[in-house]
Amino acid sequence: MNAASDAARRYFDAISAAISGLDIFLRDDSSPLYRHETVATIVTEYLERLERSFSCWENRLAFADAFRISRAESGYPVFQNVLELENDRKTAEGRLSAIPQPDQIRAEMADFILRHKSFPRALQRSMAERLYLENVRSGQVFSPFILPRTVKVSVNPATRRPYYLVHWGTFDGSANLPLIYMATLEDSSSGLVRSLVTKGGKLNEDVEVPLPVEGLLNPELAHRFDDFAEKNSAYSLSPATIAGNLDKDFDELHPKQLRRVVLGPFYSAGITEHNSTVTDILAKVRRKENAWLLTWTVQEVFSKSEKPARKGLWSSQPAREEFYINTDDLDAARQGVSSYEKHALIPHEAYQLLYAAKEARKIFDGYQVHVVSNGKVISDV
Repeated sequence: MNAASDAARRYFDAISAAISGLDIFLRDDSSPLYRHETVATIVTEYLERLERSFSCWENRLAFADAFRISRAESGYPVFQNVLELENDRKTAEGRLSAIPQPDQIRAEMADFILRHKSFPRALQRSMAERLYLENVRSGQVFSPFILPRTVKVSVNPATRRPYYLVHWGTFDGSANLPLIYMATLEDSSSGLVRSLVTKGGKLNEDVEVPLPVEGLLNPELAHRFDDFAEKNSAYSLSPATIAGNLDKDFDELHPKQLRRVVLGPFYSAGITEHNSTVTDILAKVRRKENAWLLTWTVQEVFSKSEKPARKGLWSSQPAREEFYINTDDLDAARQGVSSYEKHALIPHEAYQLLYAAKEARKIFDGYQVHVVSNGKVISDV
């Protein structure tokens, strides 16, 4: 095994361990994030997509040489790999029709070995490509943009408007980071209000809403909302900016809360270079599958009040939200959020080394630290 393939194997082993650890954390009902059960459930869905993407990328290495990661920034694959995966997903069916079935390839491999007394590498690449395409055509990968879905609906008794929770995802091409968005929206569209809200201000149980709904619950706004989400999900935009744009672009939608989960950066010994102290200490971890660190940030902006709509003879103004930005916290103000949480997940062996080197407090300042140990995650260390 050459140095490049050894580094690739270590990277995929590390990211697989990190995703598995985060999955354990999200499914643990005693974990800090699980107090928001719906949030944990939604993030788990995107985590499964991310896990499938890495599985596909690892399989792709068996027949394609090009694979690059953002070593000095996010620690994730560069955006070109995400685009190639999405293109392969769309063309997988046609390409599979041109590749023999697995049983036929195996038979040809056996025959080649018997006749030539050597290994049939070309046939091996065909088999690897077939397995890769079969895996990727399912479509459940972390695409450059994942369309919104509505997963919850209720009624605000104060405003008597229906509100719903919608989520979507994007892999940011500039930051090379997977992002997950969740928005709680009140909808004042007259048709939706009439159909979903009773005279008593409750959800109309006679109207069946088969959740989850692909796209926005309101079909009249669904396509516009898809376009908005795709154009307004860049990491460079603050949550307050996105929520404000949403409020301005849709008179009938009232964003009461917007949450963004930034999955990363990811640190892996011998691979990433974005923190020299972390890199040096992770390099000393004896078991290489434990030489990693995964961080993520949960950002939230919420409406503190709503300016009522104004209707006049010469002009009118739809209802608008006033979003709360925590200016007492400089980092919150810089991020454009009401609040935020920073989390770090690290194997026990790696954390012990950081602690022994007296670097843990400095590195994890401001983070909620979660340590993976014996298949469990220990928080508040």
